[in-house]
Amino acid sequence: MTASPPAVASPVNEPRCILVFVPNWLGDAAMCTPALRALKRRFPQATLVAAARPGVARLLDGLPHVDGVLPVPKSGGLIATLKQARELRKMRPGLVAVFPHSFRAALLARLSGAPHRLGYARGGRAWLLTHCAPPHREDGAIAPIYMAREYLDLVALLGCEDDGQGLELTARPEYVEKVRERFCEHRPVVGFAPGAAFGPSKRWPPERFAAVADVLTKRANATCVLLTGPGEEDTREAVKAATKTGFVECDGGNPDIDSLKATISQLDLLVCNDSGPRHVAVAFKVPTICIMGPTSPAYSEGPYERGEVIRIDVECGPCQKPVCETDHRCMTGISTGRVADAALRVLRQRLT
Repeated sequence: MTASPPAVASPVNEPRCILVFVPNWLGDAAMCTPALRALKRRFPQATLVAAARPGVARLLDGLPHVDGVLPVPKSGGLIATLKQARELRKMRPGLVAVFPHSFRAALLARLSGAPHRLGYARGGRAWLLTHCAPPHREDGAIAPIYMAREYLDLVALLGCEDDGQGLELTARPEYVEKVRERFCEHRPVVGFAPGAAFGPSKRWPPERFAAVADVLTKRANATCVLLTGPGEEDTREAVKAATKTGFVECDGGNPDIDSLKATISQLDLLVCNDSGPRHVAVAFKVPTICIMGPTSPAYSEGPYERGEVIRIDVECGPCQKPVCETDHRCMTGISTGRVADAALRVLRQRLT
């Protein structure tokens, strides 16, 4: 059984400014949006500012319950940390919520001068926080839990309640219109996200993504859109080289965050690895076929997802390692036919 967060130790007066350090990964950032919404509902008069790396800041842009987004640089040395702390102090936050598990995020919360600082007690950082929750455990050991649930459990310390509406993102209308003009005339539109920033262990072979696209083009008359990001050039070229029917590419295959959100919002289905685009799709209520290998599904499977998660049990997994140390059987054991059949099944349900 997982442990529940303790009751709040001391009340938090209505803060004028709430600063939230959001996760660095796109998928985790999307999964923190229910907690951001819960914070705003609990403190409606406060200005809620999300502190995030630039890409994540763009992901959260436009959310109605987030009043501002503060782009923050990647972690640097002591001088960079102190400089950033000075900027945060100028905001005079009354409350800082720390979603990442990093020590640096908790340190910045302490240096911000906020009287109330909320986060999980792990990594030797409890002394930097005023309101701590224990990490979720099973049989005494820290155990994985759906990340959206973890963030909601944290803000529950302050009396914030989940509204049950799930993940939420918005896309800019002008970007959505461009997407519709380019490739939404013929349905269904299926996106393919063959990358994974975590590491190669999360990536299903690119030629299999291409083979699934070929099947969906022939059997469902699908328009197939290829979605890759910075650092995924080799994966993109490998998928393109293997396909027989071809892809539409969004922004030359390397869309910015605004284009990515707009494109995913208009899909009928996304075929992907367990990566950021999966959770962007969940936020836009787009079904996914998620091909999952080395990571525990407990972190990412929640009640809001539509579609199917495809994985096989192997004796060495889930290993949580970015690079496979054996033969990658958790991914190579998943056949093209299984994924294509699941995609066709979901499309039939979606379009009928």
